[in-house]
Amino acid sequence: MLKDYHMAVKDTSQSATVIEVCVSEKTGMRKKNVGEAVVVKNYGIKGDAHGNTKTHRQVSLLAMESIKKMQYMGLDVGPGDFAENITTRGCDLLCLPVGTKILIGEECILEISQHGKVCHKPCAIYHQAGTCVMPKEGIFGKVVRGGKVKSGDRITEIT
Repeated sequence: MLKDYHMAVKDTSQSATVIEVCVSEKTGMRKKNVGEAVVVKNYGIKGDAHGNTKTHRQVSLLAMESIKKMQYMGLDVGPGDFAENITTRGCDLLCLPVGTKILIGEECILEISQHGKVCHKPCAIYHQAGTCVMPKEGIFGKVVRGGKVKSGDRITEIT
């Protein structure tokens, strides 16, 4: 049985934080950690293939606790391997209802726009493990206010 590492953002006993910020030049690829990035309003992360003004899925987030589930299954995976832009720690992402606004660092505001996703073709991780956490545990946000986002930034819910 896996230990439950998740906690809600509203729990102030530990900070919800950004572990890594990841981008890729093309869609369908694992993303690489860049440490920090510029997030652009109504677009997404500058330099990332998933940035797009026509979608509500401008930035993707996945909890490190979700990645650990796959590591416990024996997979050699880490932040960015699920094509997420922002890897978090200490934040139960699925407890954030669609429409919730979160502040990342001091500037960037995302509005949660979707929980999970449908994978139209199974990824390499799915083929290895028979499952993947991103479709079930990843979330997406639309950029309400841009700014810099970097590893170590605190994530707080805006009420």
